Amino acid sequence: QVQLVESGGGLVQSGGSLRLSCVSSARISSFRTMGWYHQYPGKQRESVAVISSGGVLIYGASVKGRFTVSRDNAKNTMYLQMNNLKPEDTAVYYCNADTWAYGNIWGQGTQVTVSS
Repeated sequence: QVQLVESGGGLVQSGGSLRLSCVSSARISSFRTMGWYHQYPGKQRESVAVISSGGVLIYGASVKGRFTVSRDNAKNTMYLQMNNLKPEDTAVYYCNADTWAYGNIWGQGTQVTVSS
């Protein structure tokens, strides 16, 4: 059973920065894609940023230019650097992996709260 564990969420003022981490219990070099999603209360999860095994990056329109996704295969970790945070970024952030061997996997989520 593969596990994804997020960390790095918290409370930050508007304009501040946070870096989220997602550590995998399996080798991420074999994953097709990894991504970050956020979820507002009562809403469906939405894609924030996705990175493929080949390094292709896709960002949601609301975070383009402010957030950067990256992965360190040696550490089996994906990151989300979030800069210039806004109150509307407040949500639970989830790590996701689409894998050949294990299917689609989600982490448990980490709360990000941006105060105005």
